[in-house]
Amino acid sequence: MRMLTADSTFPAGEGENREKLQGKFHRIIDSVKRLWCRAGIIFIIFMVVVAAVVLPLVFSLSVRKEKTGTTNPEAGHANCSRDWIEFGSKCFYFSEVTSNWTSSQTSCMNLKAHLAKFDSLKELDFLNGHKNDSAYWIGLHRESTQHPWTWTDNTKYNDLVPIRGEGEHAYLSDRGISSGRNHTTRKCICSKPKS
Repeated sequence: MRMLTADSTFPAGEGENREKLQGKFHRIIDSVKRLWCRAGIIFIIFMVVVAAVVLPLVFSLSVRKEKTGTTNPEAGHANCSRDWIEFGSKCFYFSEVTSNWTSSQTSCMNLKAHLAKFDSLKELDFLNGHKNDSAYWIGLHRESTQHPWTWTDNTKYNDLVPIRGEGEHAYLSDRGISSGRNHTTRKCICSKPKS
């Protein structure tokens, strides 16, 4: 096989043409190498972005899914509607929509439920374990600080845990049960008996 080099056996000028062609060929090869290198770098950056953005999202969704059904043998969905979580004798719905306490109660009633009522510390722990980092309205309310706390079904609250604040409507937060004014918007938890 002959190498592309200038040779005295070729007619004048043909060796120069071969050198020019050889130079063009090397420039094209170098351009292709740079293009592949850039494509490789872009692919690596893409994979890093996927790993940094998508994987944590998938992980958080799987953790959330795990929390809703498998962390407690009493929790499940068997006797509850879709998007509701069964616990004990009740079904709970964790709303993602924010509204004031009164509108939240109306929304729950439209779902044939009420703002959440808990009857034991076990139920309260369940609610705390599923509420994520948000504050959620629950079914406790009072007319003023001089009146007792009652549930939306008008039964008196048994003071199972203290309620902080001077508001008339209770919500569940990372600090326990607090109270606020009706005009504040929060997510809510609805509850109803299992069907």
